[in-house]
Amino acid sequence: MIRLLLATAIGLTVSLIGTRFLIRWLSQNQVSQPIQDDGVQAHKTTKAGTPTFGGLALVAGVVIAYVISDLYNGIYTRTGLIVLLAIVGSSAVGFADDWIKVRRARNLGLRARTKATGQLIVASAFAVTMVTLTDVHTELSFTRWDSIGIDLGPVGWCIWAVLVIVGTSNAVNLTDGLDGLAGGSSLFAYAAFTAMAFWMFSNVGIYDVPHALDLAVIAAAMVGSLAGFLWWNAAPAMIFMGDTGSLALGTGLATLALATNTHLLLPIIGALFVAETLSVMIQVAVFKRTGKRVFRIAPIHHHFEMGGWPETRVIIRFWLLAGFSSGLALGLFYADFLSIRGSVF
Repeated sequence: MIRLLLATAIGLTVSLIGTRFLIRWLSQNQVSQPIQDDGVQAHKTTKAGTPTFGGLALVAGVVIAYVISDLYNGIYTRTGLIVLLAIVGSSAVGFADDWIKVRRARNLGLRARTKATGQLIVASAFAVTMVTLTDVHTELSFTRWDSIGIDLGPVGWCIWAVLVIVGTSNAVNLTDGLDGLAGGSSLFAYAAFTAMAFWMFSNVGIYDVPHALDLAVIAAAMVGSLAGFLWWNAAPAMIFMGDTGSLALGTGLATLALATNTHLLLPIIGALFVAETLSVMIQVAVFKRTGKRVFRIAPIHHHFEMGGWPETRVIIRFWLLAGFSSGLALGLFYADFLSIRGSVF
């Protein structure tokens, strides 16, 4: 437990202080986020000139917190390092996308194919190294590795892992459209993973996740880093995380779900991200077929904003939905534990 508290505190401190210095440097060098022309028009005046690349401080907080906290009576595990490297790798892809946007002063970064290739490389590297270097279970799972009983095999699991990582990272990226929305929603999800991973560590005989404590440390470090970043990113934001942060957040959630054998629980934990993605898919599909729009604008958070909701109302209500879905997932996780404990004891 001390390692979790230490990771949270270090992540909070590094992110809180690091983001402040990052804001100053980015502002002095006029590194700001370009606002897309086809988005909410009010954003052109209220958000133009806001520094981006905030994800750098966010990810730095996680990495530093993990490294330092594991020096306290801990050990760096292969699973923990692979998850951490996947987060950093996705952040690097996002950084390249953000850098091109800033250099060209328009909201178009990497080409879609190039960005997708970068995401696939990171996801594939994670999947292959997990299968070859760790004892990860290859079964499709809900709350534990044997909860469903469908073995995907090494190849099938790798394909599944790539789909989960790419899908989740893009879902969080789509959610990152209002001040603090993606960060605050992700904080609830990472808090849920912190609790579940620590519970798995305490009941390793049931869950068979040998490196569960190290995974809990990473999740706790992300909770602290997100809290520190949100101090500056909450509406009205003084800095944006950019793809540097959003892709890292999504990848972290996906890799934690894969490493803790909670694949199918992830859509419940991140139900808000699922809804945001579905709103875009529905909008595109219906418009291509009928030429009409289901929503005023997608993703769905902009639909409510265009409908007259103040930005802070949208953000807070979506945070509440994210908290509810994470709480529901924790409830299902614990209910499954009670059922399996009853059958074992």
